[in-house]
Amino acid sequence: MNVLLIILIVGLSLMVVVSLVRGVVAFLQTTKVDLENGGVNSTELQMRQNKAMMSRIKYQALAIVVVAVLLAVNS
Repeated sequence: MNVLLIILIVGLSLMVVVSLVRGVVAFLQTTKVDLENGGVNSTELQMRQNKAMMSRIKYQALAIVVVAVLLAVNS
């Protein structure tokens, strides 16, 4: 049981990092588009950024729940 929960925590942590990187890349692209075009057509990139950051928050919340379950099982 502990091994499964630890593997789940590692997987969720990797997903957090992937989502964070995707959000930062979308943010940098949005900034580049804003500078070049004066803010035209940056809405799609902003939506990608928001979607990536929301998924990061979901994965972090799931990881916290799994850590709480792991602590509850072991105490």
